[in-house]
Amino acid sequence: MGISPPAEPIHFQLKWLIFPITGTLLIGWLWLTPSGLLGKADAIAYAVCHRISSHSFQVDGQQFPLCARCTGMYLGALLGLAYQVAQGRLGKMPPLKTYFVLGLLVLAFGIDGVNSYLHFFPKAPSLYQPQNWLRLVTGAGMGLAMAAVLLPAFHQTMWKTWTSRSAVASAKQLVGVFALAGLLVVSVLSGVPFIVFPLALLGTAGVLVLLTMVYSMVLVMLFKKDNTFEKFSQLWLPLMGGFTLALLQIAITDLARFSLTGTWSGFSL
Repeated sequence: MGISPPAEPIHFQLKWLIFPITGTLLIGWLWLTPSGLLGKADAIAYAVCHRISSHSFQVDGQQFPLCARCTGMYLGALLGLAYQVAQGRLGKMPPLKTYFVLGLLVLAFGIDGVNSYLHFFPKAPSLYQPQNWLRLVTGAGMGLAMAAVLLPAFHQTMWKTWTSRSAVASAKQLVGVFALAGLLVVSVLSGVPFIVFPLALLGTAGVLVLLTMVYSMVLVMLFKKDNTFEKFSQLWLPLMGGFTLALLQIAITDLARFSLTGTWSGFSL
């Protein structure tokens, strides 16, 4: 009688369920959300942004999926992530002096947000007249601050080994990322369709990227797999799991908001 090969461990078999789960969720979400590339981008933004038209940029008469502030925040976060990734697997958190600068960016974001909110109430005091370009700039600053903390946390959670240096530690590094952020802001404000349209879509992609990163870290820690990965190809399972949870959050929020409002448009003032 031949010897049967050992059965695959249950956890090894269960991990392949991620494909039908993710596929079913993705197909359902794509089927039920507005058609077209911009329609799908709108549906992603719909889960995280108020999408008020007066607070949003337009391209060829089409409203950006995200408002000006969220556009800046998610594009700034993507830029910050790309800037750090280009410097290698640097997992050290920013130094105190960088936190001071990042704190100013977060403070500016908060002040502009509160000032903008106060304009919903005609008799409420405010500091200045809100502008979409200010929402974009302060949003971009907030995105850079988010990325400066998120990526080192990701490296420290995932990798078995990482370099104990920060990608935003020196004045030269900060000036470099701020210069790129300035170019990003100017590009959005240019209003040139072939520049602005991809940026509008990229901003909504940033929502998925950030949520996927956060959820993948949570999954890795829950299953006690932190600091066990050596190369990017090994991250496919936690990243796919993170993407699935990110999409699930978006789908649930979309469903709840649409059930309440009956429209994919932004909030009406």
